[in-house]
Amino acid sequence: MIFIVALIGYFVSIYNRFFSLKNSAEATLGQVRVAMKKRLDMIEQLVDSVKSYAKFEKEVFEKITSLRAKATDAGAGALREVDKASRALFGNIVAVAENYPDLKTSNTVTSLMGSVKGIEDEIARQRYTYNNIVQEYNIKQDTIPSRFVAQMIGLTKMEYLQFEEEIEKRPKIEF
Repeated sequence: MIFIVALIGYFVSIYNRFFSLKNSAEATLGQVRVAMKKRLDMIEQLVDSVKSYAKFEKEVFEKITSLRAKATDAGAGALREVDKASRALFGNIVAVAENYPDLKTSNTVTSLMGSVKGIEDEIARQRYTYNNIVQEYNIKQDTIPSRFVAQMIGLTKMEYLQFEEEIEKRPKIEF
């Protein structure tokens, strides 16, 4: 009888750990979404600051709006695409700032570019945290006895947030 109670207790502890990790991962993914939305808001502010010096097509604003909407509900895979597209937009703005010395020295633009850099760091920290949680969750999926518990309750592995390919590439700057 004690063995059965201990077995049930062990099962419950594994079950609770899975859901604790899953909820932590979802909360961290939410923080990544928030940071990406902040990045897009700052890029939009940069565009507003820059547009008096250069004509940006309507498409830039549509892209920002579209990316902001995607970031709201995006999972790990879709966030990779939002990240890639927002980096490209930011690269275009940096190129405009470099081509217009008066704009480059503008306090507003300088401040906003610094803020975007801070948000980039925040996204990197949140992504690191998320991937660590997902790694622990996925390891539990592969190890015994937690593997059996996961199979019994129908859990599947979680997807990592992978932006590395985009980070290593320099943004393509086009006008």
